[in-house]
Amino acid sequence: MSGIKLTGVSKSFGAVKVIHGVDIEIGQGEFAVFVGPSGCGKSTLLRMIAGLEETTGGEIRIDAEDVTHKEPSKRGVAMVFQSYALYPHLSVFDNMAFSLSIARRPKAEIEQKVKAAAEILRLSDYLDSKPSQLSGGQRQRVAIGRAIVREPRVFLFDEPLSNLDAELRVKMRMEIARLHRQIGATMVYVTHDQVEAMTLADRIVVLKAGVVQQTGAPLELYRNPDNMFVAGFIGSPGMNFLKARVVPGSGDRLTIELHDAPGVPFEIPARTGPAVGEEIFVGVRPEHITLGEREGGVGLDVTAEFIEELGGTGYLHALTVTGEEMTIECRGEERPQPKQAVRLTLAPEEMFAFEGSGERLR
Repeated sequence: MSGIKLTGVSKSFGAVKVIHGVDIEIGQGEFAVFVGPSGCGKSTLLRMIAGLEETTGGEIRIDAEDVTHKEPSKRGVAMVFQSYALYPHLSVFDNMAFSLSIARRPKAEIEQKVKAAAEILRLSDYLDSKPSQLSGGQRQRVAIGRAIVREPRVFLFDEPLSNLDAELRVKMRMEIARLHRQIGATMVYVTHDQVEAMTLADRIVVLKAGVVQQTGAPLELYRNPDNMFVAGFIGSPGMNFLKARVVPGSGDRLTIELHDAPGVPFEIPARTGPAVGEEIFVGVRPEHITLGEREGGVGLDVTAEFIEELGGTGYLHALTVTGEEMTIECRGEERPQPKQAVRLTLAPEEMFAFEGSGERLR
């Protein structure tokens, strides 16, 4: 097993800088997920670790060895792509054995490694099949098996589930999580799907425009985001953001009022902040909003727009008086109708405060 350390890593395509001085340390045996919107640089960063993209600046170390300028084949990494990249004319066995055959490994060794990987991935019954005879999930398992037989120092996954349907993605997430527990290897996984990130990761690295916004355990990022981008990206549905202003208060906590509820000041858990009169944003997650009036909360009137029905839980999409969009988790039998006026209660102790720039006020 090997750890990965990136120090001041940057990447430019001509005059365009796409990765800006990234510093990341991934421990041995960790499952790290790079997550962010399309174009944020996560796949480019993964390809730099693999050696498929040259680094413009900085250093990449695997197991303390400087691999910044080494050939991909000499880094001890194996990459799994979203397109599977299987040879259609070869059997499952031959696809998984391909790299070992090219390296002229003994036949007995090849057979032992392929069969062991097939057992782990539950592919033993398909070794004589061609890729065209397999489902999408089985093909992706073959691609993973091809990586396993190489016994790499690090596994790299580039959005491996994006070509699968929703049900298969859920199953394959469980397969990959089980595989990590079973072999204990260092894995780096790229996705734009934050649900995948929350499900799989020991450590999440959130990227925006080539800059690391925050790293940490999934629930750490969920409960303690550093800025509005992380707060809005981590969590499904995302956090609600409402405009507010700082008003005079008597305590050592921040006293504010919402633009959508003027004249109703309340305190939130932030001890430092801008001066009275300055504009800020308040964030609150859908599960920390209740329908109806509740004692000790902040009341807010909205208009129901749409109900996203999931069975036991539903999500109300609504508009505030000033036109701000909100999502509210609905439990039990309560389901407002579209265009219905709804009274909400927000829990101040569960709110987050952000400067106008998006940085968290603590």
